[in-house]
Amino acid sequence: MSLRPEGVGRFTRQQAPQGVVEAAEIKLTFEDNRLASLVFGQYDQNIAHLERRLGIVANANGNHVVIRGNPEIVERTRRVLERLYERVRDGTPLTVGDVDGAIQETALQGSLFPVADQASSAFEEIGTRKRRVRARNVAQHAYMRLLKRHELVFAEGPAGTGKTWLAVGHAVSLLEQGAVERLVLSRPAVEAGERLGFLPGDMKEKVDPYLRPIYDALYDFMEARHVERGLQTGMIEIAPLAFMRGRTLTNAVVLLDEAQNTTTMQMKMFLTRLGEGSRMVVTGDPSQIDLPPGQKSGLVEAVRILDGVEGIGRVTFAEGDVVRHDLVRRIVGAYEADVRAGADLRAGADSRAGQEKPRP
Repeated sequence: MSLRPEGVGRFTRQQAPQGVVEAAEIKLTFEDNRLASLVFGQYDQNIAHLERRLGIVANANGNHVVIRGNPEIVERTRRVLERLYERVRDGTPLTVGDVDGAIQETALQGSLFPVADQASSAFEEIGTRKRRVRARNVAQHAYMRLLKRHELVFAEGPAGTGKTWLAVGHAVSLLEQGAVERLVLSRPAVEAGERLGFLPGDMKEKVDPYLRPIYDALYDFMEARHVERGLQTGMIEIAPLAFMRGRTLTNAVVLLDEAQNTTTMQMKMFLTRLGEGSRMVVTGDPSQIDLPPGQKSGLVEAVRILDGVEGIGRVTFAEGDVVRHDLVRRIVGAYEADVRAGADLRAGADSRAGQEKPRP
């Protein structure tokens, strides 16, 4: 281990008044100053993030960091920093989201994994030639496991939880391993409450704006030249959902994104495209349905109808699983709280109206 933890197992304890939680102090010294600076982050932003999330006080100076706080939380912070140091030593860049992932992983180390599975007691990873990514929370860990074990996986939840991004990463890893021969990535071409009219250009230029998020995820996991070559040879196909009708997709990974905007018939059509040797992933956010009023979402209906069918996996992300940005998590939480408050008001109004009905 390329760090020297000073005081581990023998915390320097500060006497605390009666009724006040005992404080502890620990000092970590990293051997490589450059790697230590990557762990601490630009202007020590990762250290500041740990302070906010864990309620400790940490002071970084050069390749040293002193952590003070509750003894259990101080020990947990030490494990987080050691894990982050291992990652940067392996050449993996760190973001604030990776810090959150390390916090969750260390917090759940003893409770998430059974004793018999301690040898593999770490969040799941997806690796491609360009990059490796590790789950940042329990929901992502469960999602990655389902992707590896099931032929059809449904992933529901708010924006920013990594549903599409991780699915594309998993698809690219299978392609590079030779487990499948091609990727088929699709979205329904539905405007998000807007009317775009007649777009200029050929068919590809007309539908590309709808499919741009999938392109972005592909470029995150593959070199640009490999993406372009794959698109030219047909090894990678990105197309609107309407183009799937009448096809049988064999030896492929098939991803349907924004599935909440499919109709029931479109969803049935898509699911029945699955051929031999293929995997299918369906992602969407039921809270952002852009279908005309009164039309049922194919994603919502499919999840209900296929509940309990063997070979199908399902994961549901919550607002706390948002990894895109702390502010995105708070925005999603605020909107969901507003929806709940509105539902409570309507329920209260209905209850009062029922009580005020005149008796015959």
